[in-house]
Amino acid sequence: MAARFVRIVKFCAETGYSDRAVETKIHRGVWIEGKEYVRAPDNNILIDMEGYNQWAAKQRQEVLDREATA
Repeated sequence: MAARFVRIVKFCAETGYSDRAVETKIHRGVWIEGKEYVRAPDNNILIDMEGYNQWAAKQRQEVLDREATA
């Protein structure tokens, strides 16, 4: 069974995103705490894989919607 919450290094290995890209999405507010990531009790950032998948699906749908109206 895959873990729902993973550290940034594991997330990057599984998705191909760089750690810098992940940190940028967090710092710019593209990813929201409690949705795409959480903070563990020790303050480490954990990526919520369910939240990430929902975010990715939403981004894809927005692209399709833009293409349909172009």
